Amino acid sequence: MPMTLANKHRSSASNVARKYVATIETPHGLRKCFEARVERVGKKPLVGRFGGIPLRRNKKTVINDRRLAPVNTKRKELVTRLLAGRCESCGRVEVHHVAQLADLGRPGNRPPWADLMAARHRKTLVVCGTCHADIHGRKPVAALTE
Repeated sequence: MPMTLANKHRSSASNVARKYVATIETPHGLRKCFEARVERVGKKPLVGRFGGIPLRRNKKTVINDRRLAPVNTKRKELVTRLLAGRCESCGRVEVHHVAQLADLGRPGNRPPWADLMAARHRKTLVVCGTCHADIHGRKPVAALTE
């Protein structure tokens, strides 16, 4: 905070800290803090403080944890597809991944597995080991269907 104000007022952080330092009374004694005060005619001054909070542990505190309601969150589609435990083409499971969908090439010039990934707008395809080897080995693969 002093550095932000120093930059704003074209001054040094130590000058700003010296200008805005204050000592306040707390239940645990005097504490130093950073205080900005704007005096107003006929009203209480506006005071903004940073710091001056006693960080003491209360040894008599009782913790009452309440039971949280169960949260039902949807899984990401890839997680759901992996948990299915089967190839989207033949039944067994591995994952083929491309860095970008643009890496799949243009329509018509790509293999059926690339068309399937492009049609689903997914950079991953859950496949079996054989299909995955065919994809990387550039062997012809049977057409995949959704």
